[in-house]
Amino acid sequence: MNNPKQAVICLSGGMDSTSLLMRLLAEDRKVYGISFDYGQKHHIELDRLSENLSYLRANGFEFGWELIDISKLGKLFHSALTDSNWQVPKGHYEQENMKQTVVPNRNAIFASIAYAYALSIATRNDAEVDLCLGVHSGDHAIYPDCRPEFYEAIFHAFSIGNWDSQKVSFYLPYLHDDKVGILRDAQQSLARLGLDFETVFRNTCTSYQPDSIGRSNGLTGSDVERVLAFHEIGVQDPIEYQDPWAAVVEQALRFEKEHRRSAAKNASS
Repeated sequence: MNNPKQAVICLSGGMDSTSLLMRLLAEDRKVYGISFDYGQKHHIELDRLSENLSYLRANGFEFGWELIDISKLGKLFHSALTDSNWQVPKGHYEQENMKQTVVPNRNAIFASIAYAYALSIATRNDAEVDLCLGVHSGDHAIYPDCRPEFYEAIFHAFSIGNWDSQKVSFYLPYLHDDKVGILRDAQQSLARLGLDFETVFRNTCTSYQPDSIGRSNGLTGSDVERVLAFHEIGVQDPIEYQDPWAAVVEQALRFEKEHRRSAAKNASS
């Protein structure tokens, strides 16, 4: 690729943003990563991210990375992801109870900070910069701040609220894709980069409520969605679960079946 755009990417340590990072590296981008400690209970995602970045650097890949501490905000948010006394609900990702995992205005906060960073890089280097986010279609049902209309509106606001805004574009390649498509994209990117798929995804965390040593129980919505995606592509998830993989898959398929039955019943009533 000739003179690819520079890229600022929001990195959570989950599988979506990790896959997007691999895509950007495979496109030979100059990458600037930015992550947020917002008081999330699953803080281990940032530890896993750090391990992945070390793995990438050991294999010759160079990029910037900044970790932004806004953890005090977590005490202000009303969400199962930040309240230590609030149990993360179990079940399928699209069930009504999963709205408990919404963090108010989270993506607007992240995008605003990341946009300012991207615009600063663009003006400093007199270059075009993509602001890259791993949001995807599976998030649309529960998270309003992952929907296309949200990003259209917020990008418009950023554009009219800043000088030189024409230098920054949003890059959301997974916006209309699902977890299966994201994993397949990562497989292609990692093959081009000559990196190990198992190592990269072992160094991720998708669970919203892992145990004290970082193992997922496979029962929360984010777990179920991930398990089903790995099962669909015929690959065992390399992260460690509290139960054997076969049992984790069986439970995820059960959640999926129950969700489909419930959705069909509601559609016919």
